[in-house]
Amino acid sequence: MVAPTDPKFVHEEDHQTLATDLKPITSATLTVRIIKSFEFRTQKSIVLRDVDLEEVTVGKLMDMVRDEIKKAPGFKPYRNLVLDTLKLYTVAHGHKTTNLIINMDHDDWILSDPDKKLSQVGCENETELSFFNREAYEAFKLHPEVSCLP
Repeated sequence: MVAPTDPKFVHEEDHQTLATDLKPITSATLTVRIIKSFEFRTQKSIVLRDVDLEEVTVGKLMDMVRDEIKKAPGFKPYRNLVLDTLKLYTVAHGHKTTNLIINMDHDDWILSDPDKKLSQVGCENETELSFFNREAYEAFKLHPEVSCLP
């Protein structure tokens, strides 16, 4: 008889479904951090539900978020920002960075092709992205000091 502690002895009811498997790729949930200031770590998140990652492009996602900023309550201070760059922050069950608003380690995670489908750039259910001004990001990378209000 096989003991219950044996790794070959797996019960289906013990299996926990991962967040990436809970929804199909055609109905994903994305969290987008709208970054106002890198220096002061000022950001506000928008959660988008039922996003079809096989149809929505990077450019379309930018437009969707900009439209949401225009109409969502609480985003008035963010409405005049020039938001021109999306970058992957993390995917579900992936490693998170120590920076609370953006992943500074992987510039290759910047989504630079607005015509690519989100599924082609690595997005899946529960993906988190950062949306920001590229010029401000490049300046922060040169001097990554964080300030606090007095």
